Amino acid sequence: MSFLLTTLNEKKDVDRVITETEDVVLVLRFGRDIDSSCLQLDDILSKSSSDLSNMASIYLVDIDKVPVYTQYFDISLIPSTIFFFNGQHIKVDWGTQDHTKFIGSFKTKQDFVDVVETIYRGAMKGKVIVTSPLDPRSIPKYHLIYKDI
Repeated sequence: MSFLLTTLNEKKDVDRVITETEDVVLVLRFGRDIDSSCLQLDDILSKSSSDLSNMASIYLVDIDKVPVYTQYFDISLIPSTIFFFNGQHIKVDWGTQDHTKFIGSFKTKQDFVDVVETIYRGAMKGKVIVTSPLDPRSIPKYHLIYKDI
């Protein structure tokens, strides 16, 4: 399903969409087009894109072609979904340790739509962190290990 959404393959393309996307939620899915989890998420994203056309712009980012952002956002598990609004990174309290990204695939199209609507409403009010509307049981849990360098 990745052919239905625009894929960003260079850092300058990612920079451009972050800075130029205004008044809608920018959704960046970091992953690989050949990964089954990514394909499952891409299916949900592509089905949701027409419903959310007034609220969100959705792009795919190949982690192997844009390693700068992969490292910057600490993308160690894929797929990872990151949200922006008017160039500002929007964080979501998922009930996990990491508020910067959603790791894994959304269970349903409605889950994704609910998240984008919540982010949009919060961002329009000037919030940079919002609370997830999803049931905590439907959010994938991962043990994140941080290393001191």
